[in-house]
Amino acid sequence: MSTVMKLINFLRASSALQHRLLRTFLTEVDAEFDDLLLHNNVRWLSKGKVLERFWALRKELETFLLNQTSPKAKPYVEFLQNNEKMEIAAFLTDITAHLNDLNVKLQGRNNTVCNLISAIRGFQRKLDIFKSDLQEGSMLHFPNLKSQASDAHHYNYVEFLEKLIKNFETRFGDFPLGKQVLLFIENPFLVRNVTEFSHEALKVCPWACVASLQSELIDLQENLALQESLCDPATFWTKLAPAGVLQKMALHIITMFPSTYSCESAFSTMTMVKKQYRSKLTNEHLHQCLRLALTPFVPKFKKLVAQKKCHFSH
Repeated sequence: MSTVMKLINFLRASSALQHRLLRTFLTEVDAEFDDLLLHNNVRWLSKGKVLERFWALRKELETFLLNQTSPKAKPYVEFLQNNEKMEIAAFLTDITAHLNDLNVKLQGRNNTVCNLISAIRGFQRKLDIFKSDLQEGSMLHFPNLKSQASDAHHYNYVEFLEKLIKNFETRFGDFPLGKQVLLFIENPFLVRNVTEFSHEALKVCPWACVASLQSELIDLQENLALQESLCDPATFWTKLAPAGVLQKMALHIITMFPSTYSCESAFSTMTMVKKQYRSKLTNEHLHQCLRLALTPFVPKFKKLVAQKKCHFSH
C-alpha cells in the first residue's frame, strides 16, 4: 500500500509538468480515467477509491513510466512489473472495495442501531464466505486477484482474512442485541420463540419483567389491526404500539446513538459555513447558521405568505 501511495505522489505531486503530461497521456490513450486520486486519511473512503483508480490505470501507468527519463521512475516500473507485488495490490483493491461497501451501509441519518448491527453481522458472514472462496481457489469475490494471481499464490490471503474476522469479533462480539430482539424491533409479529426473546431482552433492559414481556408480546401479536399496519419501525413504536414494557424497551433501543455520522456531518457543515472569509462570525451567529443548515424542518412558505397582507401605496 505504501508503495502505491509513493507512486501516485511521484506522478501527481512531485512535478506539475509531469502531472499535466500524465493527464494528457491518459486522455490520448482513452484510459478509463483521466487522472489518479491522492490518498487522504480524513476522507473515510479514500484508500479504497485510490486503489480502485490505480488498479484500473496500472497498464497505462507502466507505459507512461517506461517513457520517463528520470531515474526515480525505475523502481516504480519494477514494482508494476513485479507479479508478486501486483498480486498483493489486487487483493488489497478487492478487500478494500468490500470494506467500502460496508462503510457506505453504516452511514446515513435515519439508520438505527438495529440497521448497523445487521450490516456488521452480515459482513462477518461474508468474511467467512470470502475465506472459503480463497481456500477453494474460486475467487468469485476477488475478481482483480483472480485476473492477476498465478497458480501459486505469493501471499497467504486466508491468514489475512482470519485476522480480519478475529478483529471484527473482538470489536463487535459484546453487542447485547440478539437476533430475536432485532427481529422484534423490525417486526414483532415475526417473533416465534417468545422465551428466547425474553431472555435476550433482559440483556438489553435488565429492569424489564420477563412475565410482562412475554404477555405483552403475545397480546401484541394477536392484535389483528396492528398486524395490518404498514409503516417503518420508528412510526410503529412511537404512534401505533400500545404503551407498556415492550414499547419502552423498543424506544430505548431505537433511540440508541448508533454512530458518529451526525456529529461528523455537522462538523463538515460547520467548516463550510465558517470559512476563512467569515473569520469574524460570532459563536451565536454560527450556532444559528448551523441550526438552519442541519434542521430537517421545511417551512410552509405558502401558508406564511398567505398570512401576510399587502399594503398598496396610495
